[in-house]
Amino acid sequence: MNFNLTKTVLCFCLTVLLLSILLSACSGQNPTPIDDGGNEPVTSPTLAPVENTEVIVTISGGFETDPRDKGRPVALIAMALGVPADVFREAFSHVTPAGAGEEPDPEQVKKNKQALLNVLGPYGVTNERLDEVSNYYRYNASAGETWPRTQATAQAIVENGVVTGFVITNPGAGYTSTPTVIVTGAGTVNAVATVSYTTDFATNGSITAIMLK
Repeated sequence: MNFNLTKTVLCFCLTVLLLSILLSACSGQNPTPIDDGGNEPVTSPTLAPVENTEVIVTISGGFETDPRDKGRPVALIAMALGVPADVFREAFSHVTPAGAGEEPDPEQVKKNKQALLNVLGPYGVTNERLDEVSNYYRYNASAGETWPRTQATAQAIVENGVVTGFVITNPGAGYTSTPTVIVTGAGTVNAVATVSYTTDFATNGSITAIMLK
């Protein structure tokens, strides 16, 4: 057999084989990769993000009051009235409360109201607003009551198993101090909440942010 002819045929076959491989690659029909044992197809592993439900955010406390206020939520009352807390404390220092378990004397109630307005009036607090705020935050501690409050809730933002932030699902209301934020299920995570006060009962003493620290 002619040697040159054999060489030409061999080159032609190689060319056809290469063209076939190139056409297969261009069509996107890549052969399915298999592992070294020739068993099941091998796919690239995808790291699934940790679901927020696996990381629990617990908000506790935040309803403590200043010892000077003897259980009164002054932080909430003062802001609802639009005055500094110390101004309300000064106003209340002129009030004579009824004894525990006693009904307030109508005449004393009138005097107490006037004593409050003498201090709060120059700050724009009206008799009507004072009544509204006082009635809203009044409670009987001896009967196990508390002032109106709503527990806040939040979820963690988790990326690649790491907590990167928080989403407040319910800002709550009625917080008189900074609550404690505890994160479980994601290692050691330290977080701190920010409490804001407004003249609106629905948002007064609510959590507006939770930050990593």
